[in-house]
Amino acid sequence: MFLTRKTMKRLIVLAAAAGVVMLAGCTNLKNERRMETLNLTHEWDKTFPESEKVTHSKIIFRNRYGIELAADLYKPVQAEGKLAAIAVSGPFGAVKEQASGLYAQTMAERGFLTLAFDPSYTGESGGEPRYVASPDINTEDFCAAVDYLTTRDDVDPERIGIIGICGWGGMGLNAAAIDTRIKATVASTMYDMSRVTANGYFDAMDADGRYELRRQLNAQRTEDAKNGLYVRAGGVVDPLPEDAPQFVKDYYGYYKTPRGYHVRSLNSNDGWNRTSVLSFLNMPLLAYSDEIRSAVLLVHGEKAHSRYFSEDAFRKLRGENKELLIIPDANHTDLYDRPDKIPFDRIEAFFRANLK
Repeated sequence: MFLTRKTMKRLIVLAAAAGVVMLAGCTNLKNERRMETLNLTHEWDKTFPESEKVTHSKIIFRNRYGIELAADLYKPVQAEGKLAAIAVSGPFGAVKEQASGLYAQTMAERGFLTLAFDPSYTGESGGEPRYVASPDINTEDFCAAVDYLTTRDDVDPERIGIIGICGWGGMGLNAAAIDTRIKATVASTMYDMSRVTANGYFDAMDADGRYELRRQLNAQRTEDAKNGLYVRAGGVVDPLPEDAPQFVKDYYGYYKTPRGYHVRSLNSNDGWNRTSVLSFLNMPLLAYSDEIRSAVLLVHGEKAHSRYFSEDAFRKLRGENKELLIIPDANHTDLYDRPDKIPFDRIEAFFRANLK
């Protein structure tokens, strides 16, 4: 491991849920209800340049909880016939204008129809209250993206895969366990959000620690109800402390600088609702991952603090169509946006082999 247990114990588990250390903020419980049809931003506001090799459009689809999800659709220029398709989301606390959009556009350049979406309650997607995460609803978001892709005339419904980045890697594996329409899954620089929330980093939190966390979060629920506000957990700590662990510095280097900052990103700004992590304490995401029969590729950086999530998830997977790929000299956030580190050639080959 690249961080000592003593160092990690100093980092409260809420930091794991937000991806980082906390800032203060609030969300009004009485937010005005969003329009039934979302108001999408149509100018190019991504953290990566627009490609001339693909066409880009904004679309909306609905999950089975009735939440409208906003997405960017990328399609190869002059594509014909029914294409293999890939839905992409993540990292946890990011938006589709960041890493997921880069993955989607790059895979579209390579011949796939792709969809990068904002999860429920975040970004341009609908859902009230804002800035809430859920192991159930966010798994459903992936399945709803598959629903949408199956309805398109230019998609082969038998050739659909997904890519989950960071915390959405765990959601993606959970979706693959429940949705047999997903033929191939890539989880890149994966976090198991249930495990890190309930156990802390490197499983350093015991039952007493979980009890204290539950006590604090439920006390916060009481305060939120009394005040009519959801207190926000905070995005990446800013200014960055000199003694911050290296992985926090890596998050800062992505979310708080022009490299990856986005105005709608939770990690770039005030983060999730503080009580959002409660549902992850009691609902293990990867409980049935050993029953996934479709192909899975786990990709992680050699130097990532989170590497053990992918390694342990891989040990649980069954079948010869599962692979763990460790990228030399890469940290956690290198796999967000660095083309020299993200193994797009290998990812393309994986989908071509399994979406046929």
